[in-house]
Amino acid sequence: MQVLKFYCANEAFEYYWKEILKYGIDYRDTRTLFNQGFYITNPLNNAITASFRNWKINYAMREWNWYLSGNPSVKDIAKYAPIWENHADRYGNARSNYGWQWQRNDQLGYIVNELTRDEHSRRALITIYDGKEHSTYQADTPCTQNIHFYIVNNELNMTVTMRSNDLWFGFCNDQYCFSNLQELVANALQIPIGTYFHFAQNLHIYNEIHSKTVSSKNS
Repeated sequence: MQVLKFYCANEAFEYYWKEILKYGIDYRDTRTLFNQGFYITNPLNNAITASFRNWKINYAMREWNWYLSGNPSVKDIAKYAPIWENHADRYGNARSNYGWQWQRNDQLGYIVNELTRDEHSRRALITIYDGKEHSTYQADTPCTQNIHFYIVNNELNMTVTMRSNDLWFGFCNDQYCFSNLQELVANALQIPIGTYFHFAQNLHIYNEIHSKTVSSKNS
């Protein structure tokens, strides 16, 4: 089976921007491709450089540091991305602070310990979305299902599984944070980074984003 491989995140972004607009189906308020999986062979080459995207690394770094804090409060991150206020519960917290999620029950520590114990372990898995917690998702349903780490040829590989992935905002910022997480775990294990495999059951572009981008290019 042939699987797509991209050298860097920007290659994947530009490829799927064109593919979704060309082959995506109308699905709710998006253009959507289902069950898309691909490798990024150099995960730390994680800047989105497409000029029409105008991606801001400073914001992505803020989101990464928010994850590292493990604090689910949106108070600070919403100063830079007000949309987070829409995803906060009555306490001002978001379920999609992935750092808060992987710190629950010390999932991140478990990953490092498990792969230190057994470099061929298939159990080094962080769970984010949990169907048993659906009653807590009224304000914010995490888009990421799980993050799986595995060692091959003494390199740390990672697979990210998404239930839903918006290419414009979600993929661009998520891949930046996930590749940084891969580096964090690799450093703890003192081994090099391998590949990053990204799988999205629903990969989409919002119609509103596409319309704004087309208008911007034509202006």
